[in-house]
Amino acid sequence: ADAAGGSRRDERAARRALAAAERARRRYERQEVRRFTRRSRLRRATWITVVASIVVIGVAAVAIAYSPLMALREVRVEGTSRIAAADVRAAFDDRVGTPLPLIAPDEVQRALSAFPLIETYSTETVPPGTLVVRVVERTPVGVLDTSSGLMAVDAAGVVVERLDALPDGLPLIEVEGGIDDPSFRAAGRVLRSLPAELRAGIASVTAASADDVRFELSGGASVIWGSADDAALKTTVLQDLMAAVPSDQVARYDVSAPLSPVTG
Repeated sequence: ADAAGGSRRDERAARRALAAAERARRRYERQEVRRFTRRSRLRRATWITVVASIVVIGVAAVAIAYSPLMALREVRVEGTSRIAAADVRAAFDDRVGTPLPLIAPDEVQRALSAFPLIETYSTETVPPGTLVVRVVERTPVGVLDTSSGLMAVDAAGVVVERLDALPDGLPLIEVEGGIDDPSFRAAGRVLRSLPAELRAGIASVTAASADDVRFELSGGASVIWGSADDAALKTTVLQDLMAAVPSDQVARYDVSAPLSPVTG
């Protein structure tokens, strides 16, 4: 009997221990659920705050960018010499008051297309209301004697300036077929590739074809250049030849085959 009673007490104790363990497990699980829920809520609140901040900042940036605060008020022109900067600024008068982000590249191009002396340009917006226009003007490489008089032209044949007399430092260009002919384009490319000090010593340029460009130097010697290819090498070879044999001591420099130059 005592043994049976002890067995029942052990069973009851075991059941109580099991029940206590089960209650402890459930409490732990509830705590974990609450803790996980709090973390999830915190993470969700954090993400909502971050997203809301980004949206607010984006909306504010767009609102400011397209507001009168960012409207065009000043056009600053840099790099002009032959072109009047005031004329370039005036080309943008109809855009004054327009938010800078709304001034499209094609509008800038249309405004500047009225100036043929502009070869290239770049723009920069400087908040709150300034547009900077940086201009590279066309550089004359020679002079054409036309029915309308002397014209200083760049390598593309664009008239840079009308002249009353042939200036020092710009050679007379004599080609068949005019500025649209391949011979002129070859002569223009050659002249543009030359260093300024060498170009300044050329009296005239002729081109019977795109492969037969020739110079007459101010000192009297002639230069057979050939095509516009290998311009850098030909320039170096010609300068070396002129240093070795000055132009007043020779009739001709032939650099059309720059690896086998000839003087005579």
